[in-house]
Amino acid sequence: MSFNIFRFAAKTFMFELVLLLLVFAQTKPASAQEVSDTIRVNTRVVFMDALVKDKRTGVPISDLKPENFEVFDEGKPRPISYFTREGEARKPLALVLILDLREDGAGRFLKRPEILETMATELAKLSPEDEVAIMAVNIGEDESRKMLTDFTRDRNQIAAALKQVPALMVSDDEKIRAMIDASGPDKPESDESSDRLKGDKTEASMGAAPSQMEINKPAEDLTLNQDVLSVETYKDPKTGATITRTIMKDGTVATRRVSKSGKIDVAMGEEYSLYAAAREVSRIATVQRPDSRAAIVWVTDGIIPIIIEDRNATADLLVRSNVTFNSLTVSMRTLYRFLLPFAKPVGNWIGMSFSGSAKFLAKESGGEAVQVSRTSDYARGLSKVIGNLTARYSLGFTLAEEEKDDGRLHNLEIRVKATDAKGKLRKLEVNSRQGYYMTTATEKETTASKGQ
Repeated sequence: MSFNIFRFAAKTFMFELVLLLLVFAQTKPASAQEVSDTIRVNTRVVFMDALVKDKRTGVPISDLKPENFEVFDEGKPRPISYFTREGEARKPLALVLILDLREDGAGRFLKRPEILETMATELAKLSPEDEVAIMAVNIGEDESRKMLTDFTRDRNQIAAALKQVPALMVSDDEKIRAMIDASGPDKPESDESSDRLKGDKTEASMGAAPSQMEINKPAEDLTLNQDVLSVETYKDPKTGATITRTIMKDGTVATRRVSKSGKIDVAMGEEYSLYAAAREVSRIATVQRPDSRAAIVWVTDGIIPIIIEDRNATADLLVRSNVTFNSLTVSMRTLYRFLLPFAKPVGNWIGMSFSGSAKFLAKESGGEAVQVSRTSDYARGLSKVIGNLTARYSLGFTLAEEEKDDGRLHNLEIRVKATDAKGKLRKLEVNSRQGYYMTTATEKETTASKGQ
């Protein structure tokens, strides 16, 4: 018995001695040899999201496997190295809701409290980790914009932000009447006050509106303006037009387009446009919210005047930063629907698009363009957009080390093949971004311990 105890004690001692030596080996200063054992990992993965729907019903399909997918880069197949589906780990949403308050457009619906309430109720259903920011654009005659709330997970704050909208929709005439009523009926000068206020309004409106479109007007040197952040000038290779884009410090953008012949000169004044929105949200996505899935939901009537090259640049920005563009499109006024067929050829002539940009950007970025009309449609539309953002497959393929960043857009295509219970090929529709830009690899270093 005593021999067994001695043997057990010896084994315990030897075990502790070996353990102690291992601890000293791990904690001693690193030698020059160990430093040279640093492994440099140079891996780049192109990620994309794919929404797969039944072509007949529009219902998202959630039971697909990696073997059902094919990814083509410039027409050549890429092996899928990363795959997750709905219900598995997903990035939280960073959703930017942009409300176009133009009074003869979407604004005539967005000032109704019942519509705002139904939107707030739908946004309250988001997962706790998802964030929402709300911005109002085209407010009043000066077409200003205002952040109603920055990114927040507080659903009460989101609802409170939406409640601000009706007050923003009060017209100048209504403000004048409110001021007159507040002055009291006993004051005889109220009529004079009304005339004076209306006169002030008229004088103020004589200046050019910030978003006014001008044709063949001599260009001003905006570089002398202290509010200018940067000026970009380039020649579009497809149209031959020269584009000068002036980005202001407040986020607005002024664009000038001179046709290839030089005869057509179109300028859009400083405004918060689709391009400006894509630029700002892209910056948020890459800098402030790198771990979130960034998406825009633009509420509009579809009338969005934009220079063609700016529209294409907007799609470029969205694709580059993997921001998904979506829209809720309200009913267009009858007059606009009547004039639109006549406006289209004029737009083509001067290099502008007056409608259809929301649908175009949704397609290019893999988003949704949803039509809304009744009050309940706003909740359904948001539900569809949000559901389709979260019910996506995440795919990725690895770039080889010798593939260099060439700075150009690479076309992407995702094909899906799956059979139903009867073995028949299912008719499916795939929404995903239409391209990607290579990124410069960032080397990650890990130190390999000797002996491993």
